[in-house]
Amino acid sequence: MKLILLSGGSGSRLWPLSNNARSKQFLKVLKNEQQQLESMVQRVWGQLNTVGLADSTIIATSKSQVDMIQSQLNSQADLVIEPVRRDTFPAIVLAASYLYSVKNASLDEVVSVLPVDPFVEASFFERMLDMEEALNSSQADIALMGVQPTFPSEKYGYIVPEAHTQTNDYRVVNRFVEKPKESHAAELMEDGALWNCGVFSFKLEYIINLLKEKGLPTNYDELLEGYGELPKISFDYEVVEKAEKIVVLPYDGYWKDLGTWNTLTEEMAAGLIGKGQISPECDNTHLINELDIPVVVMGLSNVVVAASPDGILVTEKSASPRVKEVVANLVDRPMYEERRWGWYKVLDHSKFDGGNEVLTKRIGVKAGKNLSYQFHHQRSEVWTIVKGEGVLVLNGKMSVVRPNDVIQINKGEYHALKAVTDLELIEVQSGSELIEEDIVRVMMNWDEIEELCYASAN
Repeated sequence: MKLILLSGGSGSRLWPLSNNARSKQFLKVLKNEQQQLESMVQRVWGQLNTVGLADSTIIATSKSQVDMIQSQLNSQADLVIEPVRRDTFPAIVLAASYLYSVKNASLDEVVSVLPVDPFVEASFFERMLDMEEALNSSQADIALMGVQPTFPSEKYGYIVPEAHTQTNDYRVVNRFVEKPKESHAAELMEDGALWNCGVFSFKLEYIINLLKEKGLPTNYDELLEGYGELPKISFDYEVVEKAEKIVVLPYDGYWKDLGTWNTLTEEMAAGLIGKGQISPECDNTHLINELDIPVVVMGLSNVVVAASPDGILVTEKSASPRVKEVVANLVDRPMYEERRWGWYKVLDHSKFDGGNEVLTKRIGVKAGKNLSYQFHHQRSEVWTIVKGEGVLVLNGKMSVVRPNDVIQINKGEYHALKAVTDLELIEVQSGSELIEEDIVRVMMNWDEIEELCYASAN
């Protein structure tokens, strides 16, 4: 079996900790067996390792999330990267073409697709292994995983099976009901309906044939080149609802969608994360603070307080699902991002008359990691090293940098930096348009950068 993990989303339901670059699956608020903070994606990857599925897994994601996935999973995951954001149908068929034409997977291979962030026990992934047998024995087009409901929820979609197929192995699907009212959900539960947790399987041949029928290329490189022209539609609408025969496997273990603050805080490692204090009279109150200043909560119960460089949220837990709609017009550039080499925080962004902008960042580079060899068209930069030791490359010349060193980098000048020890610097950008897209990367690999410097010196 091959697995495709779907990693997408803008994360606005968990604002201000999540943003366009850091979706909910990357928030380090859970606790692992070593009592260390971990994210949802790190938890899932560890579970896949436990059941022996990690080596068979690829992650389909967008360009904005690549660095964070590589950072949190130590570059262990095989990635399929969307050149532009579309929807789940384009993402899944791109990943399927990668398995077919790049990894040379057999057309008989069973491929399972799931979100990257389910909060489940390891038994969930063990149950997924049964989907291969269900597909083979039922001759179905699609096999789904359905969670046994524990209460009539209005938040989830329901899979309604045929009444005469009540076996534990699989059930033939009759229909789908999307987020019903509570009273209707209770009736569906009586009829044996299951929560749709977004997990499904198919034979690789099924998707490859579908691509051929639609006149789309099955070769990964060709499909990638025309990716922006693929229909922006979900896999459910484009494939699942049109399938002739669908079966569902019931799962009666623990499963939860940690998509809102009230559900996430139920599973968090602690009531307080970061600098701050919650007074004793507060009941069922959580404080998550990513700022360098303390936050104190007094006299408030059933409340979430979340503070990050992107903003501050104070909400009753019952109201927290509405965060997405309330902050819809507040979305700006991400103020904090994790990258493959470390992280950065935006400290200040000012715009002046005449069109000039100044952006100040604090940047952390992990020991042994490096920033790419790059230049900018629209901005100059001043770096002040505040911690650690590194090697600077500026216009092909190498030098050692240490705390208190100041480096001036003008527009068009080529530069790179490698951290010998954990290194931090303050970067002040100045220019007419200060955007991440104004980075022209020449080289990523440090060995190649060094070779270029040696060649220039000789």
